[in-house]
Amino acid sequence: MVDMQREEALSLLRSYVKNERMIAHCLSSEAVLRALAKRLGEDIDRWGLAGLLHDLDVEMTEGDMHTHAMETVRILREKGLDEEILEAIMLHNEDAAHRQSRSKVFHHALAAGETITGLITATALVYPDKKVGSVKPKSVVKRMKEKAFAASVSRETIMECEKIGIPLVEFAELSVNAMKQIADEIGL
Repeated sequence: MVDMQREEALSLLRSYVKNERMIAHCLSSEAVLRALAKRLGEDIDRWGLAGLLHDLDVEMTEGDMHTHAMETVRILREKGLDEEILEAIMLHNEDAAHRQSRSKVFHHALAAGETITGLITATALVYPDKKVGSVKPKSVVKRMKEKAFAASVSRETIMECEKIGIPLVEFAELSVNAMKQIADEIGL
């Protein structure tokens, strides 16, 4: 059961997040989480909602990893979202994961899924056309192995894909394909 319709969630996101790149990241995370849910036989709408709203407070908290997600959880709890979604959102960032370990498939999926969107975007931006459509999953995997990786993207978090039973190569392919489907919407 989904607690909020997508239109309402998107309106809520846009009321808190003004930076178009952050909105694109949230839309990308939604697409990747929906693809992951489909692949794993989970609730597509529930996982997509978590992907869309996970960074609701990023501008409010100025990206502070110690407080990030706490305001999102407070806001979404007031909106009536259930504890499963709130828990996954609370644990999606690296700092939160150190305080309380991720223990469920949903936790690992949200953390890995929202993190790989940053790597895919960074990969697209080094291409001449700066388009997700040009990104090959092999390029994403290759960037994972490079020293000069991508700023603010955690390899360890992306590798949580393996904790949900999806090898990195398949995870990269699934994520790139999900983002390609919304490339026009995210402006990449």
